[in-house]
Amino acid sequence: MVREIRQEELNELLNLYLYLHEDSIPEMTEHLSKTWDEIISDKNHHIIVKEVDGKIVASCVCVIIPNLTRGIRPYAFVENVVTNENYRGKGYATECLNYAKEIALKDNCYKMMLLTGSKRESTLRFYENAGYNSSDKTAFVQWL
Repeated sequence: MVREIRQEELNELLNLYLYLHEDSIPEMTEHLSKTWDEIISDKNHHIIVKEVDGKIVASCVCVIIPNLTRGIRPYAFVENVVTNENYRGKGYATECLNYAKEIALKDNCYKMMLLTGSKRESTLRFYENAGYNSSDKTAFVQWL
């Protein structure tokens, strides 16, 4: 089942993020709790999860960003695409990305964007197969 995350599933999501780029689960501080509450209550912030046998095995984030150009249509930004390594190759992340696309279409977005730090050909092909391209825009990142 693909769906949006529930508030009580934060720990399971943080465990999944260990397969992304995190090397530990953050301590449950007031800051983490406040940030989680802010994310969960934001109607434009969607954490999409794939659940298999009661376990979250893949996820992505889709944020809808209001916009004053392109006919005052918003755009969607996708981030934190991750699958538990024991469940890869089964199409679960693709299901999450497709769910994100449904949200973007419902919200009348004119485009979806995502960034990846991966240079692996298989990862880049994965995003291309999901409908994204790397030729329309050039991305720049400034780490703070």
